[in-house]
Amino acid sequence: MNAPPPHQPPLLIRMHEGDNVAIVANEGGLPAGTLLPSGLALREPVPQGHKVALADLPAGAPVLRYNVAIGHAAKDIAAGSWVHERLLKMPEARELDGSLPIATRRPPAMPPLEGYTFEGYRNADGSVGTRNILAITTTVQCVAGVLDFAVRRIKSELLPKYPNVDDVVGLEHTYGCGVAIDAPGAEIPQRTLRNISHNPNFGGEVMVVSLGCEKLQPERLLPPGSFPIVDQREPALDVVCLQDEAHVGFMSMIDAIMDSAQAHLRRLDARRRETVPASALVVGVQCGGSDAFSGVTANPAVGFCTDLLVRAGATVMFSEVTEVRDGIDQLTSRAASPGVAQAMIQEMAWYDAYLDKGKADRSANTTPGNKKGGLSNIVEKAMGSIVKSGTAPITGVLSPGQRLADRRIDHGLVYAATPASDFICGTLQLAAGMNLHVFTTGRGTPYGLAACPVIKVATRSELARRWHDLMDVNAGRIADGTASIEDVGWELFRLMLDVASGRKKTWAEHWKLHNALVLFNPAPIT
Repeated sequence: MNAPPPHQPPLLIRMHEGDNVAIVANEGGLPAGTLLPSGLALREPVPQGHKVALADLPAGAPVLRYNVAIGHAAKDIAAGSWVHERLLKMPEARELDGSLPIATRRPPAMPPLEGYTFEGYRNADGSVGTRNILAITTTVQCVAGVLDFAVRRIKSELLPKYPNVDDVVGLEHTYGCGVAIDAPGAEIPQRTLRNISHNPNFGGEVMVVSLGCEKLQPERLLPPGSFPIVDQREPALDVVCLQDEAHVGFMSMIDAIMDSAQAHLRRLDARRRETVPASALVVGVQCGGSDAFSGVTANPAVGFCTDLLVRAGATVMFSEVTEVRDGIDQLTSRAASPGVAQAMIQEMAWYDAYLDKGKADRSANTTPGNKKGGLSNIVEKAMGSIVKSGTAPITGVLSPGQRLADRRIDHGLVYAATPASDFICGTLQLAAGMNLHVFTTGRGTPYGLAACPVIKVATRSELARRWHDLMDVNAGRIADGTASIEDVGWELFRLMLDVASGRKKTWAEHWKLHNALVLFNPAPIT
């Protein structure tokens, strides 16, 4: 572990020369009376990550961070004061109308980044896996306990016989029965689960455990034509149905699952890693447990890395509707075409209507931890979240649960519309075809996915020291002044190639930490 830094002079971070607030970078914050480099004295203690008024802000004045009005002063705020959420009135959301800039930004073309490769598993459909995993799909939550028992036995008794298989994963979820399966919105969880079953890390092997009486029957979940044809024939759907009369007792069910799994394990074990170009990476980027440093250190470094990946021909997905909604004008202006811009607007409008049905709005996004970490509201959070997407043009848009292949997207920067919930976002990015995940955090989370390696990036050095065996990259060095955004971006890029190749494991993989799949279901539950 690295030792904490020695006492530092007051350190403020101002994101843009037009900003009238800056955040305190010092660990532990700064006490009242601290004299800032500008000669301004703090009127009160300011915690780390929180904002200081750099000038007098009269009531109603815009409070600017990232040169964007993150709010308006609810009352007069004197220079040197702590600026927190209780002193701000949040701006109205940008209208989704003709006033938005549509495909207006034409950044200079970035030079290709050539010669970078990793060792991956080629699949029959042209995708590439970073892991070689047997995934067992379920059609209903009722079978989860039985499958969990079976998976534990498969791992202990069968997996050691197949050393080239990395893991066995049960795709458990809370869907399948008691649902309005034909209602508007019900297609989202169904296509999500269907597409997760075809994730590149599963090698094209599809195995299903069903109860028998559920609404989501196996043939509905995975109809003919839903998986690739091999050797000029379409493989039969491999289903173990627990209610089949052939099963007499619990162990009969377990034996059937194990027998079926063995055939899939045998085929997966025959696969070998081979050198593939970096363009085969499909990376999902996400943030959770965000703080004010997310948009200063970790997310800008991820954004720099996103540009490197796009230059290498890879695919990068950014998501989280409510965490980009307040920057919709930034996104539509970066769209590669008017059609892409309109698709983003359509996804935002759909989600606005979804929230309105629940009498909620985007402001419900921010958590107590976000605010404790210095983020006053969703506008400020969104400005720091968007920078994960880098600077490349946005070339495609996915609706929740869609696959990249369904939209014929095979490279570039993609907006995959998802809720901001860590678990739902990760689940939907898996369905889209993600084979590697990057997750930034300021407050800290042990988040992981069983189906895909998750590289976690800490926004602060204090978190990286304290959680030294959970965080994979320390972007806090950017705020400390010991590394640049470019340094950390390149470090992350190289780490991705090592993790994708299996040369390195993430801490989440090391400890076998993973969160449950959570399907996004906007349809009614009956």
